[in-house]
Amino acid sequence: MELSEGCIADILCRTTPLDVARNSVVSKIFYSAADSDTIWNHFLPPDYHSIISQSPSLANAPSKKALYLALSDHPIIIDQGKKSFQLDRKTGKKCYMLAAKALQISKGDDERCCGWVTLPESRFEEVAKLEVAKHRVVFWYDICGKINTVDLSPNTQYAAFLVFKMITVQGGPIRALLSIDIFGGPICKKAICFHMKLKSKIKVIECPKVRSDGLLEIEMGEFFNSGLEDGEVEMRAMISKFLFWEGSFYLEGIEVRPKI
Repeated sequence: MELSEGCIADILCRTTPLDVARNSVVSKIFYSAADSDTIWNHFLPPDYHSIISQSPSLANAPSKKALYLALSDHPIIIDQGKKSFQLDRKTGKKCYMLAAKALQISKGDDERCCGWVTLPESRFEEVAKLEVAKHRVVFWYDICGKINTVDLSPNTQYAAFLVFKMITVQGGPIRALLSIDIFGGPICKKAICFHMKLKSKIKVIECPKVRSDGLLEIEMGEFFNSGLEDGEVEMRAMISKFLFWEGSFYLEGIEVRPKI
């Protein structure tokens, strides 16, 4: 006896978006079930209405599948330009980026240390340009971002990434101490180096990776969101430099996405 389309859709709802895509080629009835609003409404987050209300272009998506794909293809800007939201295409888990404007940056209100500029690669209107030029008095920055666990997908292992761009003129590396603190518990800390070319010359072995958007990122740490507690995750970067480093450091923000 063949299964009905509704029964197949009910089964596919218990899998993942990636599994649905794979099973859609099994037969015509699977293909039809895999396109149903029932399935893709299940994969959309419960609060998706409030999220897409901040992006009017998504309100006219022809189907729930089209809406899901739109949210996973490109980030949308929310919270008056201070955050971006996206779905992980394979899992449907929530991804957020806190813009530099949403972060607490020490000396961020001092024009000699921090300026706000546009960057072609950025998804936000402005990024923070941290002054680290030669002979400056300022040698370090404390950057802090917070996100509430109720905004994230439950039962998910997350990682936080510092996203930035560097233009090096001359000199040695910038170093940083990165940390994540959840619910006031033990703080996960690690030291890193931002200068990829000097990886073999210093003891710090972790260096940035190039993203698909052309920016750089480095993992700050990871945490598990059980979804059972209402609390904040605090992500902090303590950035310092050597006196002989010269260049420009552009801070895009901190991205929180599922650890896959």
